[in-house]
Amino acid sequence: MLPDLVAYLQFSGEAIVRIMLAAVLGAMLGLERELNGHEAGLRTNIIITVSSCLFTYLGLEAFPLVGAARDPARVAAQIVSGVGFLGAGALLQTRNKIRGMTTAAAIWLAAAIGMGVGAGAYFAAAFTTLVALGVLSLLHPVSKRLEARAHRLKAQEEALQKIKNAPKKESETEAGSDDLPEWREEDYD
Repeated sequence: MLPDLVAYLQFSGEAIVRIMLAAVLGAMLGLERELNGHEAGLRTNIIITVSSCLFTYLGLEAFPLVGAARDPARVAAQIVSGVGFLGAGALLQTRNKIRGMTTAAAIWLAAAIGMGVGAGAYFAAAFTTLVALGVLSLLHPVSKRLEARAHRLKAQEEALQKIKNAPKKESETEAGSDDLPEWREEDYD
């Protein structure tokens, strides 16, 4: 039985198609990341999609268990866990900012795309790749503008806080509000 399985896996045209499609979709995702100067570019995304595809394919085809013993979801769960470690490695925390969130999410997405292809969900994987490319490409300028706006607002808030907390000059304290009489409504009726 094992030699038949090995022969099937070695000469399966379907496995080759799945792996090649995973490589193409990973290349599309990785090329966008590479062209925009982000970490986890072309090679990384191809390797993630291809390996996820192969793990999923093997989980479905290589272990001929039947009934309750066959559980391809275990392979999927392990892929998600393993890719989580890769994504965590892409994160970098600096002073007041965490960098690499989109890269970590793209790594996770690349694994999902590879799993989709490995499971035979070609259209879903291809469509997801196109949606992701649209999000990464079209929303990048919007994201940068929003980030710049948030930075400006934070700088303004900090400047106002500094003004409020600044020590008062001697001339301000002499004729300050403490020396003025209290205003009462009945005095001006």
